[in-house]
Amino acid sequence: MEKFEGTSILKEIAIGKIHYYSKEKQVVQRNRVDDTEAELRRYEAAKEKALRQLHELYEKARKEAGEDSAAVFDVYAMILEGDQFDASIRSAIESQNVNAEYAVAVAGDDLAKMFEAMDDEYFRARSADIRDLSERLISILQGDSVKSAPGVGAVILAAKDLTPSETVQMDKSRLLGFITEFGSSNSHTAILARTMNVPALMGIPVDEHLEGRIAIIDGVNAALILDPDEETLEYYQEKKRENKRRRELLQELKGKEDVTLDGKHIRLYANIGSVEDTAEALANDAAGIGLFRSEFLYLGKSDYPTEEEQFQAYRTVVQNMAGRKVIIRTLDIGADKQADYFHLDHEDNPAMGYRAIRICLDREEIFRIQLRAILRASAYGNVGIMYPMIISVDEVRRCKEILNEVRGELENREFPVGEIEQGIMIETPAAVMISDLLAEEVDFFSIGTNDLTQYTLAIDRQNAKLDPIYDSHHPAVLRMIRMTVENGHKGGCWVGICGELGADTALTGEFLWMGIDELSVTPASVLPIRKIIRESTVK
Repeated sequence: MEKFEGTSILKEIAIGKIHYYSKEKQVVQRNRVDDTEAELRRYEAAKEKALRQLHELYEKARKEAGEDSAAVFDVYAMILEGDQFDASIRSAIESQNVNAEYAVAVAGDDLAKMFEAMDDEYFRARSADIRDLSERLISILQGDSVKSAPGVGAVILAAKDLTPSETVQMDKSRLLGFITEFGSSNSHTAILARTMNVPALMGIPVDEHLEGRIAIIDGVNAALILDPDEETLEYYQEKKRENKRRRELLQELKGKEDVTLDGKHIRLYANIGSVEDTAEALANDAAGIGLFRSEFLYLGKSDYPTEEEQFQAYRTVVQNMAGRKVIIRTLDIGADKQADYFHLDHEDNPAMGYRAIRICLDREEIFRIQLRAILRASAYGNVGIMYPMIISVDEVRRCKEILNEVRGELENREFPVGEIEQGIMIETPAAVMISDLLAEEVDFFSIGTNDLTQYTLAIDRQNAKLDPIYDSHHPAVLRMIRMTVENGHKGGCWVGICGELGADTALTGEFLWMGIDELSVTPASVLPIRKIIRESTVK
C-alpha cells in the first residue's frame, strides 16, 4: 500500500481501478502547397468545424457544470475568431506556401509562448488554452477525431494534465474520479471537476505504471492510496456508504425553514448564471436567488444583448421563482470574462483593472440598457439589484442616480416597474473599510469572498504556485467579513455572502455567530447548509 498527498478538488471519496490516459503527441510536417486559396478554404472549413465543436462543449459544460465553468469555451472561441491568431495562420499559408496544419502549429506555438512570457498569471495560464485550441484545429485538419477519455469501464483517470475540453467530454457514467500531476486547484479544469461533482486530486506523480492498479481518492485528506489493504478498503467503502446515506437524508430537509435552534431566520439563496440554472435552484429548495451573474448574457455573443433579450431572461427567472427574491448582479465583465465586441485594451493586471462597475459608469448607455431590462422585470416579482467592484460612496450614488433616471423614463413611457432593493458587492478591502459609509447608501451588502480573499492577501488565486498560502480562512479575511457585518447592521443593511466561502460548511457556524443574514451558494450546497443552520445556535 502506498500513499501520496496532493491538492484536493472535492471533498469526496472515489474507489476503483486506474486508467492511465496518455495523449499522443501530434506530428505536424511542413509541406509546400501551390494552391494557397484552396488551403485557406481548407483552414476556414476546419475553423468553422472547431467553432461548432466549441459550441457543443459550451452547451455540455453549461448543462453539467453551469455557466461559470462553461465560459472557458467562449474564451476558446474568441481566441479562434480573434484577429491575431487568425491573421498569423493566414499570413503563413499565403506568404510561405505552407500547409494549414503547419501554419496552425507555428501560430499556436508563437502565441502560447507570448502568453507564457507575460508577468500576469492569468495570461500565462492562457497559453495552455492556446495549445489546446491548436491541437483541436490540427486534429480536424488531419482528419482525426478529438479524443475523449476515459474509454472503457468505470475508472479513476490518471493523466499528466487534463484540459477543460478533455474534462467536459468525459462520460461521467464511466468516471469515478481523476488524478493529475499538473494543474492548479483554481484552474478551469478544477472548477469543472468541482461543479460536475467529480472527486479529483492534483499534484500526484502520474505515469503508465499506474494502469490497472486499485486506488482510493480521499478528497477530505487530499490523499491518493494505491493498492489498499482489505482493512483500508473496507474503511473507505463504509465512508462512501455513509456519504450516500447523508445525501439521502438531506432530501428530507426540503420544505423546511432555514432557522437556527434559537430562532434566527437565515436567507438561504442560490447562485445562478443562466435562466436554465433556475430549475436546479428550485429543485434544491433555495429560498431565492442571491446572485444572478448577468454577464453570461453578454459572453459568447458577437454583439451586445438588446434590452428585450435581457428583459426576457430576467423576467423568466423572476416568474419561475414565483415571489422568491431574485438579486441580479449588474454586468461584471473584464478580467477573466472577455467579449471581443467590448474592445477592451490589454492590461498587465486585469483583476485590478477596467472591469465591472468601472466599465458601466464609463459606458453609461450599456449600463442604462441593462438597468431598463432589470426594472421592467421587477414588475413580475421580487427583484434586487447589486453593483460589483464598488470602492467608493461616489460610485454608489452615481449608480442610484442613473437607476432613478431610468425608472423615470420607464414610468413616463407607462412601463410597470416594481419596488427594488439596491445593494453592493463587498469585494475589496477599500469597501470593507468604508462599509459604515456605504451602508447609509444601500439596502444590503453581499460579500464576494473570492475576490475579497484575493485582494486582502495579495494572492492571485489562479497562480498554482501560491495555492499553499491561499487561505480563505485567514484571520484577516474573517475579520474583514465580521467588520462588514457589524457596519452593515449599524447602517440598517442586511448582509450576505455570495462567494465560494458561503458554501464552506466549516465556517457556517462562525458566519451565523457573526450575524450573517444571508448565504447564497451553489444549488447543490443549499441542503447541506440548511442542515447546519437548523442544528446551530447563534446566541
